Amino acid sequence: MAYAVAYELGLPLYRWDIRSTSKVIEGLYTYDAILRLHDVQTLKVDANLNRDPSDARNYRKIGALGKAFLVQDCPAVVLIDEIDKADIDFPNDLLGVLDEPWQFEIPETAERITASYPPIVIITSNREKGNLPAPFLRRCLYYFINFPDSEQLKEIAQAHYQSQADASSPTEELIDAAAKQLLEIRAAGELFKNPGTSEFLDWLKVLHGFGAKPYNPVQLSQADPIPYRELLFKLRGDWQKFAPVS
Repeated sequence: MAYAVAYELGLPLYRWDIRSTSKVIEGLYTYDAILRLHDVQTLKVDANLNRDPSDARNYRKIGALGKAFLVQDCPAVVLIDEIDKADIDFPNDLLGVLDEPWQFEIPETAERITASYPPIVIITSNREKGNLPAPFLRRCLYYFINFPDSEQLKEIAQAHYQSQADASSPTEELIDAAAKQLLEIRAAGELFKNPGTSEFLDWLKVLHGFGAKPYNPVQLSQADPIPYRELLFKLRGDWQKFAPVS
């Protein structure tokens, strides 16, 4: 969605992938004091140092959100991906930046950066919105993206292989059979972790190219066990449910 918005509106896009250790300040900037100290010592023996340690700006690196604040002629799109991975205080800390007056400071360089255009911020979460703080949610527009249906899965596969219109691409019949089988597996509701589009594309690739010839689409729905199920199921319990009956 973030990439589509940026493309349709002709805006720059910056992506920030959240980790369990992520802090809001990292999305704004990072400052390498150790490198600056190193350069101060190095300058005593090497006058040809590329960086000037007297200028603190040489040691600060602007993050994805900070770059969006620096865009002068239009708003930028910022994708903050998988916010649920971060610490519980992360969303509340983010509110201090994504609100008036849309600015942040870099004490190490005595800079105050104010956004000329507030960015368009798209935030993803793999959990229900109830896990995010209420003050944070009040400032969000919530949208749930449904899992693709059969036709959409086929479109995704065709787009994935559109640059390979040759024998290395699976046939429409195999794509259709694999999409149908995947949706039936998900609809059964018996899994701890449902396979997604990434697993679908990996599975499709192996169905097409792993054996001496592509897997027979007609036999796919009747196969027991599901072929190459290790591509679809990433938890032991799910994998065992579809193990062959001895």
